[in-house]
Amino acid sequence: MQMRTRTFFASFLVFLLAVAFLDTRASGNKEEAEHWKAGVARIKITPEQSMWMAGYAAREHPSRGKMHDLWARAMVLQDAEGKTGVLITTDLLGFPKDLSDHIRDRLNEKYNLSREQIILNSSHTHSGPVLEGSLYDIYPLDSSQLEKIERYSDHLTDKIVQLVGKAFDSLQPVQVYAENGVTRFQVNRRNNEASTLARQRDLSGPNDYSVPVIKVEDSEGDMMAVAFGYACHPTVLDGYQWSGDYPGFAQKVLEEDHPGTMALFFQGAGADQNPLPRRSEALARQYGRELAAAVDRVLEENMHRLSSSLSMAYSEVELSLTDPPSARDLEQMTEDASGYQKRWAERMLEKIRRGESFRSSYPYPVQVWQLGDQPLISLGGEVVVDYAIRLKRIFGQDLFVLGYSNDVMAYIPTVQILREGGYEGITSQIVYGLPAAWEADIEMKILHEVLELAARAGIALPEEELTGQ
Repeated sequence: MQMRTRTFFASFLVFLLAVAFLDTRASGNKEEAEHWKAGVARIKITPEQSMWMAGYAAREHPSRGKMHDLWARAMVLQDAEGKTGVLITTDLLGFPKDLSDHIRDRLNEKYNLSREQIILNSSHTHSGPVLEGSLYDIYPLDSSQLEKIERYSDHLTDKIVQLVGKAFDSLQPVQVYAENGVTRFQVNRRNNEASTLARQRDLSGPNDYSVPVIKVEDSEGDMMAVAFGYACHPTVLDGYQWSGDYPGFAQKVLEEDHPGTMALFFQGAGADQNPLPRRSEALARQYGRELAAAVDRVLEENMHRLSSSLSMAYSEVELSLTDPPSARDLEQMTEDASGYQKRWAERMLEKIRRGESFRSSYPYPVQVWQLGDQPLISLGGEVVVDYAIRLKRIFGQDLFVLGYSNDVMAYIPTVQILREGGYEGITSQIVYGLPAAWEADIEMKILHEVLELAARAGIALPEEELTGQ
């Protein structure tokens, strides 16, 4: 009897241990299923020779040396089901369509990544190189400089493909967090005169001071990456040294303060926002530290943990252009104008004389991601801040909005700015080489497309938006 009792208890103990083991394994599998995987990498993209710098028509000669290196950085995110998204950030002015398409086609061929899986964002620094097919009317480019630009763009494509591969190779289990911070050095340049800023006591908007932050921690709880954004032109500097401007300094500060962490800056809807005052290295460093401090504050507080699910959608909506100027108007412009305006008018006249037609619309890229319950919208072009404000009214204030993504073809104004005119509304089209301004339905088309893609990606509107409260 005693022997049977001992045998029974021994068997029961084995059973309990087996149940505990299965529970632990099931719990471990469940926890593993809740994990993201992420990989990050960076690659230096500083030109190795003197080239024309992008962003300012007033520059008189190519670059001379560097303030600090330019970088491309990549973050690969993979959810529990294996769905993958790649965020690529760069210290560049902006990718023109042909180059962006070529890069994304190469990424599709190499890694089977579709358009919806890739965000190709530029910081919009005005202290980076001119890229192939972009803003050629602005600069007096000779054949030697054009060859340098084409060769650099080819190398850039190869480097970004290599970069993404390195990020894939470093994939590991992680946790992902998101939150919005705030900093206030952006100034609406349409509504505030830079020359009288020191005497102003009140600044006019609109503005969006949000600092969106994505934190990635490895399985040990150590931070391996932080992606962050701000909506403001990197135009503090206008010299001849390569530089990432204030975003470059912000990334540098964060990586120095958090050893082992990669910092990725993405530009927001800052087309009409300038850092003011500006025009000194000390100010660029100051704004970089301010932005890094805003990110640090978010990192030090409780951030929202994102569940391991990723949904994505992408499309290109045709935005209509108004009628181009007549040959007579262009001829008059060649006589009256100078610099890039004269070169643009001459190029448009040549098209007319060759019998070529002007484009009447443009395929504009719109993209939506949802990381867990964190919605993210990326838009092409130089997007004015009103788009971020209006999209946040629809999707909630926690929304992340990126501009300068996948194709930078022109300024993207609202209907109001189109009516007001000015650089962002009308004349910037000449800078980008387009034949005419946007039609007045541009805002409606973009917002409608965002809503369509959000529905496709399964992003629900906030309850107060649904109820009309």
